[in-house]
Amino acid sequence: QVQLVESGGGLVQPGGSLRLSCAASGIIAGINTMAWYRQAPGMERELVASIASGGRSNYADSVKGRFAISRDDAKSTVYLQMNNLKPEDAAVYYCKMQIKPYYYTTWSDYWGQGTQVTVSS
Repeated sequence: QVQLVESGGGLVQPGGSLRLSCAASGIIAGINTMAWYRQAPGMERELVASIASGGRSNYADSVKGRFAISRDDAKSTVYLQMNNLKPEDAAVYYCKMQIKPYYYTTWSDYWGQGTQVTVSS
């Protein structure tokens, strides 16, 4: 079984920073794209940032210049460094990875359980 476990969420004041982590476990043959999504109350889930296996990254316009996505393939982990947080960044953040399990011949998307980020004074 492949599982993604997230950590790093919490309460932060506007202008503060948080670093989210998401680690995959299981017998894995490869991980392609890693990404972070978020979903605020009453809103649809949206893509925040993604990073390909070669290191190419993309960001939502709303977080460009403030967030940075990175990956550590040795640890099967993706990070999201969140700086200068704004109240509108408050949401549940979910990681997603495109993974090929060792015993399978196909790639599938796997999701983390979500971690709450609250930005408030």
